[in-house]
Amino acid sequence: MTDISSRKADHIELALQSEHQAQQGSGFDRLRFEHSALPQLSLDEIDISSSFLGKSIAAPFLIGAMTGGCDSGEMINQHLAEAAEACNIPMALGSQRAALELKMPQDVRRWAPSAILLGNLGATQLQQHGLDLARRAVDSVQANALVIHLNPLQELVQPNGDRDWNLVLEAIQNCAARLQVPVIVKEVGAGISPTSAKKLMDAGIQWVEIAGRGGTSWASIELARNSSAIQRDIAAPFVDWGMDSIDLLPAVHAACPELRLIGSGGVRHGLDIARCIRLGACISALAQPFLAPALQSSEAVIEKITVLKEQLRWTLFLTGSRSLQALKNAPLQAVPESFR
Repeated sequence: MTDISSRKADHIELALQSEHQAQQGSGFDRLRFEHSALPQLSLDEIDISSSFLGKSIAAPFLIGAMTGGCDSGEMINQHLAEAAEACNIPMALGSQRAALELKMPQDVRRWAPSAILLGNLGATQLQQHGLDLARRAVDSVQANALVIHLNPLQELVQPNGDRDWNLVLEAIQNCAARLQVPVIVKEVGAGISPTSAKKLMDAGIQWVEIAGRGGTSWASIELARNSSAIQRDIAAPFVDWGMDSIDLLPAVHAACPELRLIGSGGVRHGLDIARCIRLGACISALAQPFLAPALQSSEAVIEKITVLKEQLRWTLFLTGSRSLQALKNAPLQAVPESFR
């Protein structure tokens, strides 16, 4: 097994462990909907279908980026892709760097011939290798869009991680201007602030995945893999670094109202998906909740999708919201003024 494959396998194992989930929580529980004791509608009337990248989808969430480039990665992606196809839910691939470097087959499109698939590369990989790598990532899976992930904290903690982030924004801008599919930029757990979002929007990006802290902590995972005592001491205060999506979503939406937002970062169930929509997200993304089912079967992933959809429908029912558009105006209980 190569160093990259070994690292990806470690990521899967560690991401399943509770100690590598943000201990302070995602903050989503701070946002409470006002309960409607008189919904004045039938559960059967509620429509949670949505659209993404110009295509209809069954519900406003996607399977978030997880893994690739290791032995179990292909099985996981097969189960996720088959479920995405069966349920008409978009799927984001994990980083394609390892698969491209190792010339590993990427058969995801075979398992999901009509689903929305999102390719994935790290921002520093784009900075180092340019547009050609981005095109290879898209073409290898016939992706509908390319996700570029920002992970400066993870790279600092990771042994031999990328420390030079000069010209990353310029590489993203070039990619957005010249790539044949849309480009989506996401963080991996520290969040995208209004300041960064404005820079990305000015660079031609139309979709941003907020990905605040509260879910899987990649700093914690990389810290567990780092055998250097001095590096562990340096990194220790930064394991909790970052901003919560519940604070970032309304702030970015207010600062960049034309930017399309994907809410993620500790989203664990359908009620959290509804909270993201209420705070200004177009759709939401979940990764860690799908990992254990993906290790079992495509049927287990389909079951998880079914649960999430029903939880979302229950939220609409209990807020008296007939549609996702109505949910955006659902009354909130006592919460900070910025959420109202």
